[in-house]
Amino acid sequence: METVTQTVYFEQPGPQNTARTLEIAHRRAEELGIRTVLVATTRGETGVQAARLFQGYEVVVVTHATGFRGPNIQELLPENRRAIEEAGARILTCQHAFGGVSRAVRKKWGTYEIDEIVAQTLRIFGEGMKVTTEIALMAADAGLVRVGEPCIAIAGTARGADTAIVLKPANVQQFFDLRVMEILCKPRFGAVE
Repeated sequence: METVTQTVYFEQPGPQNTARTLEIAHRRAEELGIRTVLVATTRGETGVQAARLFQGYEVVVVTHATGFRGPNIQELLPENRRAIEEAGARILTCQHAFGGVSRAVRKKWGTYEIDEIVAQTLRIFGEGMKVTTEIALMAADAGLVRVGEPCIAIAGTARGADTAIVLKPANVQQFFDLRVMEILCKPRFGAVE
């Protein structure tokens, strides 16, 4: 038995792909009957768009950790927080699964730890692939998604969304149980020469 599905490859990464990424993810969620959607957001624009499009779904909008850009700084704008919550989505703000203490070790002593090596490895598929898996781990640890049950995860490169996948989440301590089931879209990063 086999499953044949379409993957969309964007010629360039970035926020210009957000609407199309959300459309692709929404269509596949409908086709598969998936009702849980994770979306990464920084300032909240992508989170608002996803929360509105996926109304009636279990939507978890995952922000940067407070302090990611400096002490006491939360990048999610208050007006976007309100709009996300008014659309019925939940917001998760917590430590990044591939950061934290290891990042502190790198900054202080200039050496990388295992979780940052995992993050760099996932980035060979694109920034969004790293972030989609990371937010799934974070949401599982927060109890906002069920481990082993398929969901859609959406993320991007810097701003906006350009990557969407179907995956089965796992807790961070069970990282190797996480399964990427389908790549719905991602940047191609240019033609092969």
